[in-house]
Amino acid sequence: MERTGTILRGREFEPVEGRVVIGDDGRIEAIEEASVESDDIIVPAFVNAHTHIGDSIAKEAGGGLSLEELVAPPDGLKHRLLRSADREELVSAVERSLGFMQRAGTAACLDFREGDVEGVRMLEDAAAGREIDALSFARGSVDAMHAGDGFGASGANDDEFGDEREATREAGKPFGIHAGEVDASDIDPALDLEPDFLVHMVHPEPDHLERVAEQAVPIVVCPRSNLVTDVGLSPYEELHERTTLALGTDNVMLNSPSMFREMEFLAKLSDLSAAEILRMATVNGAELADLDYGLIEPGRAARLVVLDGDSDNLAGARDPVRAVVRRAGVDDVREVVYG
Repeated sequence: MERTGTILRGREFEPVEGRVVIGDDGRIEAIEEASVESDDIIVPAFVNAHTHIGDSIAKEAGGGLSLEELVAPPDGLKHRLLRSADREELVSAVERSLGFMQRAGTAACLDFREGDVEGVRMLEDAAAGREIDALSFARGSVDAMHAGDGFGASGANDDEFGDEREATREAGKPFGIHAGEVDASDIDPALDLEPDFLVHMVHPEPDHLERVAEQAVPIVVCPRSNLVTDVGLSPYEELHERTTLALGTDNVMLNSPSMFREMEFLAKLSDLSAAEILRMATVNGAELADLDYGLIEPGRAARLVVLDGDSDNLAGARDPVRAVVRRAGVDDVREVVYG
């Protein structure tokens, strides 16, 4: 099997005209430079590094509410809506969001999963039969972590999480935690846990930035969510200077889980390069969960997004990387390849 067009090859997304050759095992065998009759742009499939997809039951609920009123346990709006919905409603809502993400080129999402073990099972049921890897960073108990793919802590001001951190180490699974979303008070205790990654980091102070650099802790940023909840925006350039950044869409109740929208938003409010933002949306997120895709290079699993480079939106684009990050959208997706 092969796909032809302009291939964004390797970690630098070098535009190469030619073909991607995919073996029977679903892995990329070769990238062959050649003159081809195709306007398609071939990019790595996206990895959405932070979602709360259970909130699909509550899309656009709670306009005008503060972050605490929206999502704080146990009585934030989303938790009340989750409790009032039955299992079938919850699974169906999640399934539809996964379907959207899959059509929009997302190969995996790292979901901070409420609902303990049962929450993990619901995500498994919603993802059954789909190609997208819906990974549960479970919350609620060590048992939930063992049932899922890792642990996703709410924040160091909510609990100590020492036992859960030790359990993830023993299980060889990643531990992520929200930090610095509303203020800086939970950043140091979160870093004390030596997490595998942090989420948000809107309010780091200079000493926090130095700790992040010393500990080499990756950070998932969620710019649209932070804007909607009015907590501010992360210092993206300062964080990028010190560590690896990945990109997430956060709560489905607040934003569509579109990596195209997230990339465009970040590109137009920061000084990060288009190539860096595309890395944040692909390989950087993949490496948080030890996934073997996110780049187009031989040996990687062939998870690819084929964009119609001759669509009314993309025709005439002079820089394919900038076009993917700043301009492309779901309507430009011709095909998603799940090798």
